Amino acid sequence: MGTPVNILPALLDDPAWLHGASAFTTVRTRHGAALNWAAHWARLAGTCAFLGLPTPESEVPELETFAWGLLRITATAGGSFALHRPLAPGPRPAAGVHIHLTDIQPHPQLAAHKTGNYLPYRLAAQQTATAGAFEGWLLDATGHVVDGSRTSPLLEIGGRLVLPAGGLPGLTRATFLDGQEYETRPVAAAELPEVTRAWICGAGVGIVPVQEITGAGLRLLLPVQWPQVQVAGLVWPE
Repeated sequence: MGTPVNILPALLDDPAWLHGASAFTTVRTRHGAALNWAAHWARLAGTCAFLGLPTPESEVPELETFAWGLLRITATAGGSFALHRPLAPGPRPAAGVHIHLTDIQPHPQLAAHKTGNYLPYRLAAQQTATAGAFEGWLLDATGHVVDGSRTSPLLEIGGRLVLPAGGLPGLTRATFLDGQEYETRPVAAAELPEVTRAWICGAGVGIVPVQEITGAGLRLLLPVQWPQVQVAGLVWPE
């Protein structure tokens, strides 16, 4: 006979874990301090309101003093939970990173939120790994670039910075764009050959230039330019 099915622990018999009825945010930490926490909490609280969850706790627990860390706060109907780990992504990719266009679509009503309904991004990450790329971009049903599997895309088209519409409002990207001119608009995958430079932005990596974008019928090579940034939340953590 085979191994019997495990009994589900009572703690997991909850909509947060069974159906993804939760919200979360991922925050970079530096020596135990949560960076840009106010903005992360505000976005998390907005998602909780959208999902009908209680307002999350606003105070960060005492954290280990990792040189660089990644703090995940998950908000559920039963309270908020913290998970803090060291952040060590490895050597900085000086030559830039490879982006792969996946065929995975985010949920149209949830794409602007970080929720426990995270399967599209996991599937996109799997396709990305199979393609040997650093990051994968998700397209909506109409073929527009909307988000990355773990970072936010930022493009330069026609000399202007362009933030693709339709995805999560990335906070690392917003910090980088503060004080700069840019536009937010839909960007079709068919428009990507017009991109002159690109970056990915996220708490785990900071701001990283894109060297190559590949997809069905597409291989675009781009010049690599690392932004000159000093803010702790924007640099490559090394």
